[in-house]
Amino acid sequence: VQLQACGGGLVQAGGFLRLSCAASGRTLSNYRVGWFRQAPGKEREFVAAISWSGAITYYADSVKGRFTISRDNAKNTVYLQMNSLKPEDTATYYCAVDTKGLGYRNMASYAYWGQGTLVTVSS
Repeated sequence: VQLQACGGGLVQAGGFLRLSCAASGRTLSNYRVGWFRQAPGKEREFVAAISWSGAITYYADSVKGRFTISRDNAKNTVYLQMNSLKPEDTATYYCAVDTKGLGYRNMASYAYWGQGTLVTVSS
């Protein structure tokens, strides 16, 4: 499966962005999908994940209440709505497909990764 992440950009603190992750080659509807991010000089970290049906969502404590993950299985796309952005949210954001069921935070569980989209939040 190929994943195409887009929607990143430069935004001021307090602003918002909506990231999209569109899949081709395989339907996403059977899989949990996650968003991760990696800031310069830091390790990649979990941001949010959503179950195959969309009924269950998971968030890192640092984004809870500000970010919302959703999906449209008919469009084979997962979204990440990011509100009240902070400079510390600056990172490259990656979407990924969980095919191994090792846990939503476990990057080893995700077999397919998008190319990443850069989010820069200025203060």
